[in-house]
Amino acid sequence: MKTTISEVYKHAEKEVKIGAWIANKRSSGKIAFLQFRDGSGFIQGVVVKADVSEDVFQTAKTVTQESSVYVTGVVQKDERSPLGYELLVTGIEVLHHAVDYPITPKEHGTEFLMDNRHLWLRSRRQHAVMKIRNEIIRATYEFFNENGFSKVDPPILTGSAPEGTSELFATKYFDEDAYLSQSGQLYMEAAAMALGKVFSFGPTFRAEKSKTRRHLIEFWMIEPEMAFTEFDENLEVQEQYVAYIVQAVLKNCKLELKTLGRDTEKLEKITAPFPRITYDDAIVFLHEKGFDDIKWGDDFGAPHETAIAESYDKPVFITHYPTSLKPFYMQPDPNRDDVVLCADLIAPEGYGEIIGGSERIHDFELLKQRLEEHNLEMDAYKWYLELRQYGSVPHSGFGLGLERTVAWISGVEHVRESIPFPRLLNRLYP
Repeated sequence: MKTTISEVYKHAEKEVKIGAWIANKRSSGKIAFLQFRDGSGFIQGVVVKADVSEDVFQTAKTVTQESSVYVTGVVQKDERSPLGYELLVTGIEVLHHAVDYPITPKEHGTEFLMDNRHLWLRSRRQHAVMKIRNEIIRATYEFFNENGFSKVDPPILTGSAPEGTSELFATKYFDEDAYLSQSGQLYMEAAAMALGKVFSFGPTFRAEKSKTRRHLIEFWMIEPEMAFTEFDENLEVQEQYVAYIVQAVLKNCKLELKTLGRDTEKLEKITAPFPRITYDDAIVFLHEKGFDDIKWGDDFGAPHETAIAESYDKPVFITHYPTSLKPFYMQPDPNRDDVVLCADLIAPEGYGEIIGGSERIHDFELLKQRLEEHNLEMDAYKWYLELRQYGSVPHSGFGLGLERTVAWISGVEHVRESIPFPRLLNRLYP
């Protein structure tokens, strides 16, 4: 019976055949222990010299790390195994004999591992992170599909920028300038006026020269937009969504979280609603914590966000930022024109902002005024302004950065481990 490692539980006490790679091995006289991986998981194979042919045992002793094989064996329960099962090997057929695999079980430096990212992905830890990433993506589609959202794909090449062009990658689009998208939001607003509730999921690009553990040049965003949705309703969707994906990972990635040594008690606390603190109150709080240098009107850096997040065991919304700090399209607070109806969602444990969102301006004249104040070309935003001319409604949306969210939920220190092939300030290889 041909199967996969993740499905061996269906074949207890039966002989199975698995296509796999040798992740590691050790031998002791008359017994050899092989660690097999097949993409779906890892399992230990035990080869007992007395129970197999001489050829099979010799193969077990000489097969090299990352050689590919077909292994046959009897599935046996084993409480000591993280998987709960091991394989009593009866046969090994080597498909390809790997030589001098560069990533050995010893310690390697980060730069070496990043240079060999195409191989590092095979390791047990990186495998666990990628499986958690996949579960977050699966649960994202499930959440929005179950809540009446339609998926819409905004363009990656754009002729204008939602937040200015200073951090965009420019390219030539035949005889005119174009940019790689830093957000699909403006297009998603148009889609929301057609379909009501929409979400996008795709790559975004920021030409930001930052080397922090929270930043990537290319990353993936989930960007919902909702018609007839005001500020507080927007926050409710955000907290429900984040709680949903965390609970999905807890339910479906137990083995991966264990592999990573993740403290799941912290994740179990992530249920809606989430706490909220205004920007004004956050400034007061930071002064009380000794951050005397920050003043009203300053943006928060990583130390400020971490200090605020440490006061809660759930993600926390920081709301009502100064108008001067935020993009042109955010709706002003009706009670004061110096702040906007926006919120950043800060993850616990020092992972920083994972969501930015707001109610969008729906008044034509106000949006036109904002565009002028930001010195943006009116012609480039003509279509965006027209959304406020033909049946404008209050609407809101947000963007969740997938990689920061993966890093937080899986507990890895650096966001570069949360994407298969990270693009960093000085890294475009492999």
